[in-house]
Amino acid sequence: MKVYEALHWASSFLKEKSRDENAGELLLQHYMGMNRASFLASLRDELDANVFEDFKKGVFLHAEGKPIQYIIGYEEFYGRSFQVNEDVLIPRPETEELVFGALKRMDRLFGERKALEIADIGTGSGAIAITLKLEKTDLQVTATDIYEPTLALAAENAKALGADIQFVEGDLLEPLMTSGKKFDVVISNPPYIPIRDMEWMSEVVWEHEPHRALFAGTDGLDIYKRLIESLPEVLKNEALVGFEVGAGQSRAVAELLEQAFPQADIEIVHDINGKDRIVFAAIRC
Repeated sequence: MKVYEALHWASSFLKEKSRDENAGELLLQHYMGMNRASFLASLRDELDANVFEDFKKGVFLHAEGKPIQYIIGYEEFYGRSFQVNEDVLIPRPETEELVFGALKRMDRLFGERKALEIADIGTGSGAIAITLKLEKTDLQVTATDIYEPTLALAAENAKALGADIQFVEGDLLEPLMTSGKKFDVVISNPPYIPIRDMEWMSEVVWEHEPHRALFAGTDGLDIYKRLIESLPEVLKNEALVGFEVGAGQSRAVAELLEQAFPQADIEIVHDINGKDRIVFAAIRC
């Protein structure tokens, strides 16, 4: 079988199963161990029988609903590959915009100040914490998560990518409050999906990605409320807070921040698709 024939079979099969027919290309490229340019150049080559068997298994798994990223074991984020498994949320493009926006606002708020202390709350794969550290190497980054296997994977990603991160197990801000340490920046992409939304979500998401990283009560605001209530205990007098939010939640989250920090400059940022996805608060006490 030629490479292009295997690809055509996968596309047709996935389309029949109401899955993304383009997923076959990502899977086959992975199993052939090629970048996209090499893969496209090999379309008329004979496909190794063992590779085809592995490829078929991957296609069947995706047809059953398993996300491509969990099948191949990684996802790209900010130009780097992060290991992922079903203990962590799959990093998404919107979160890249949170990182980019945070870096830009750090420069604006803190100027040339070095060795800023950053806390990433609910780090998951470590994508936010690691990217911040690698993009601005003088940062002192602490990342928390409540689930030890999640932290273990994040630590593997940090080691593989050469990022010096302090990982701390605990529920949201609790381990930071216990330590008594104060931070210049607190950033988080917490769970924010209302539990009722499970009814219409794709099973690719709710059957595979960890629910503790997705859902947050009836209105999706439970974690923001807990975070914002405790923020005064971990922030320095001048600080930056950045949250990713669900579309339509930005005003509610901004109001929670305004109540906690009346003097803060609150900013709602829309993503590349025009959805209100990020809330920043520049705090000067």
